Amino acid sequence: MPEWPEMERYRTLLGERIAGARLQDVEVTREKSINMPVEQFKAELLGRSVWYVERRGKHLIFHLDNGKRLLLHLMLGGWLFYGSEEEKPERTVQITLTFPQGKLYFIGLRLGYLHLLSVRELDERLKDLGPEPFDSRLTQDRFRALFKGKRGVLKGALVDQKVIAGIGNCYADEIAFTAGVRPGARIPALTDETWSRLYAAMHAKLQQAVSLGGYMEDRFTTDDLLTGGYNDNCQVYDRGGEPCLRCGSEIVREEINSRKVFYCPSCQHEA
Repeated sequence: MPEWPEMERYRTLLGERIAGARLQDVEVTREKSINMPVEQFKAELLGRSVWYVERRGKHLIFHLDNGKRLLLHLMLGGWLFYGSEEEKPERTVQITLTFPQGKLYFIGLRLGYLHLLSVRELDERLKDLGPEPFDSRLTQDRFRALFKGKRGVLKGALVDQKVIAGIGNCYADEIAFTAGVRPGARIPALTDETWSRLYAAMHAKLQQAVSLGGYMEDRFTTDDLLTGGYNDNCQVYDRGGEPCLRCGSEIVREEINSRKVFYCPSCQHEA
């Protein structure tokens, strides 16, 4: 599932290509991916311009010139491609938005969606999201306070979008590795030093991941050579049974509360 780095990269790439562009055509092949009848959705969008694209957690928000918003959540398996009909991947497309310079294809929206909302509806939909990882108000003290009173394991809280918006399975494990703590560590047992390392690791890993194009390998355009670059730089995620890049120990894959976790038993500790 796309996380903070993948959605932040999409935000940048979309801003470069469709900001200020007018929608010339709308095609929907899966009505469940939108929140109203297809003809109404098309009528509401045709001729509208996208002023800019914003990201909130794992969501993208397309700001339209009439004050309405398109809210996108790709969920598991969803991705975006921008280009011509000839360049389009041989994959099932649920929604296509046509702009003067190219088409934006929404692919794999079996669980994901693109909903047209008013500002009030959007605010209601996103009201429970936690702060952004790089919010200037998210100091180290406030970061730690977000976990206050929680009795569960670290990973469960890191991927809870009500705690911090944007972190998912991949980067929770990568952050924990960088901080030297196991994803299954109990939150009450974590030391002051560990909290400091987690705060620094969150910023370091997310910045590194977005600079390398994130871990999802599906290209945004045919000439996109950056997207997916972090996949070859994952230190523990999805590397169960492989040697740790730091110490050589075998990376462990476990399940905690039906969620898979990856960690190095030598480099990462319980507190």
